[in-house]
Amino acid sequence: MASHDPDCLFCKMVAGTIPVKRLHDDDQSLAFADVNPQAPTHLLIIPKQHVSSLSDAVTEDTPLLGHLMAVTTELARTHSLKNGYRIVINTGADSGQSVHHLHLHLLGGRHMTWPPG
Repeated sequence: MASHDPDCLFCKMVAGTIPVKRLHDDDQSLAFADVNPQAPTHLLIIPKQHVSSLSDAVTEDTPLLGHLMAVTTELARTHSLKNGYRIVINTGADSGQSVHHLHLHLLGGRHMTWPPG
């Protein structure tokens, strides 16, 4: 697994070659607003290490995956999503994954329905 893919949009954001307003930035992860929001709050949380999708994660990635969930939960708190929120990880073409770099969608600020679609 590569730690960086020079052709990956999100890796370019991590590297700073594509500017992004960083809502969270630590040694393992980066968060920013989705450019096509599907809810009043729609953030993307990505690992700085390149992992193409959740299905490409390995056992050694377990601490990173836990860190991404903790960051997402903290962002939900700081964005006052007290009435609830949804975390989505699209994995593969059938799910609608369009950027092949693992990312979590944090959606909130409105009532969500089920099933999502």
